[in-house]
Amino acid sequence: MALSVGTKAPAFTVNDTQGNAVSLADFAGKTVVLYFYPKDDTPGCTKEACGFRDAYGDYQGKDVVVLGVSMDNEASHQAFTQKFNLPFPLLADVDGLLTNSYDVSGGGYSKRVTYVIDGEGTIIKVYESVKTDSHAADILAELGM
Repeated sequence: MALSVGTKAPAFTVNDTQGNAVSLADFAGKTVVLYFYPKDDTPGCTKEACGFRDAYGDYQGKDVVVLGVSMDNEASHQAFTQKFNLPFPLLADVDGLLTNSYDVSGGGYSKRVTYVIDGEGTIIKVYESVKTDSHAADILAELGM
């Protein structure tokens, strides 16, 4: 069961696609869309990532940060990012600590769950049922952006 709206988002520091350490605290004051997905370069995950890619300008225009998370390693994330020209960071949760702290473990992979976290670090939206081809646009519409 995913974390609830109103819960303080668990702090984290993990490496991104390029091996840079990324922390939730880096985005204080900004809205963060933290989307968990099972595996790089699989059909549903590709649709979801490309949806965020295609809507990325709208997210940037609203000062919203998009971060994808899976348990794939940096090399896998690099290949996925290059293949589909993804403009946002993917976080390499290889040890599953981030996946577990957000309660989205599927036993060796991250379940497809998205959290929207406000600038104070509180979860304001949870998406447990995701339509991969329209998810990015659905979030923007629901947030009135």
